[in-house]
Amino acid sequence: MRRPSNVKKRKTFHEENSPGQKGISESDVCTSKPTALFAPTGGRSHTLSVAIPGSIVANAKSIEQKTLLVGIIARALAVFCVDEVVVFDDDGNSAQHDEYEQDYDYYDSPMARTNDQVNGTTPSKGYTAYSDPSHFLAHVLSYLETPPYLRKHLFPMHPNLRGAGLLPSLDMPHHLRANEWCDYREGIVISTVDHQKSRRGCNSNNYHHRNRRSNSPTSPPATVVDTGLSQKVVIPDIQLPEHARVTVRFSQQGPKHRAEPVHPSIPRSEAGYYWGYYVRRCRSLSSVFTESPFDGGYDLSFGTSERGAPLNTVLEEDGDEQRHHIHHNHTPEYKHLLVVFGGVAGIEAAIRYDPQLRDMAISPTDAGKLFDYWVNLLPGQGSRTIRTEEAVWLGLTGLRGLVEGTHRPKKSYRYNGSKAT
Repeated sequence: MRRPSNVKKRKTFHEENSPGQKGISESDVCTSKPTALFAPTGGRSHTLSVAIPGSIVANAKSIEQKTLLVGIIARALAVFCVDEVVVFDDDGNSAQHDEYEQDYDYYDSPMARTNDQVNGTTPSKGYTAYSDPSHFLAHVLSYLETPPYLRKHLFPMHPNLRGAGLLPSLDMPHHLRANEWCDYREGIVISTVDHQKSRRGCNSNNYHHRNRRSNSPTSPPATVVDTGLSQKVVIPDIQLPEHARVTVRFSQQGPKHRAEPVHPSIPRSEAGYYWGYYVRRCRSLSSVFTESPFDGGYDLSFGTSERGAPLNTVLEEDGDEQRHHIHHNHTPEYKHLLVVFGGVAGIEAAIRYDPQLRDMAISPTDAGKLFDYWVNLLPGQGSRTIRTEEAVWLGLTGLRGLVEGTHRPKKSYRYNGSKAT
């Protein structure tokens, strides 16, 4: 079917004039395709983390419902630029396996992983949505975060993913098309050029074949990376494991791309891009805090409960009018913000089954002690219950002003151990 003449293609770069700006007529505005592109305004050091219990998956009945639930949460994480999502066990019935720690890298979606780790440490039928809901949640979230052109390399066939293809696309800034340019890209190592050890070729790269004929022991190594572009990228003087996911930074745009591997946080910290979310799995609620990947842990935390203080009374406007003019042009007061959501039985259930918290004599009634702020996202709700996937959207919407720096939490509402004052 021929494309209608009045339909424009998706924008592939940041234009100076966007719809609604001066110089754009109504006839030039195309509303049939998405036009909102993420525009970084400088490096960002602060992060936003969300913690969700895996038990919410068990509450859904069919595999289709479970998959859709994860898709709803993933969309919220992408829309609100969440940097880290932590999946923790809260019911005391999660599957326990000796290889759990070895399997940890399987959930670190933004980090380099090998196919051997994916295939070898995760049994194809050992974990399903019914036997281990936390694994299912982390598995599908990792799949959705991965750029589409890398999924076939990093995710083998698995029953958990059979409905993931029907979920709405996250379309995050690092989910780039082949004709879109960005200084950073996610890629996968498809070959390592080592004249002493490598026997594999890269058909799309004459550099590789030309150097295979050389027997010089001093020839430098190189790595060939598929970044979703029409041409493969050769990274000289470095060897990376094959099938590993890597983040690369380009030094120039052209037919011969020069790139270097960088830490997955570099696009955010140096350029200000939102570069997807990092998936971390924990055995318990206490592990969410004790195993934080950030130096010093989380310096600001919110626990959500219908027994907390109303969120709209906890936050107040910053008062600095200069900050309200364009979002992301300032640094919030916090460094690492954590928002924890409970399951069907609330955060209190996670405390009840947490051995470390029991040893600390923290009971479910003391749940608010774990957080800086214990908040109710929607007082006066019309429904008896708010589902966790709904709470994620409500919570991230309510905290948007805090993330952007236009609002700040009132110190008088900081939890003092007995109640919010």
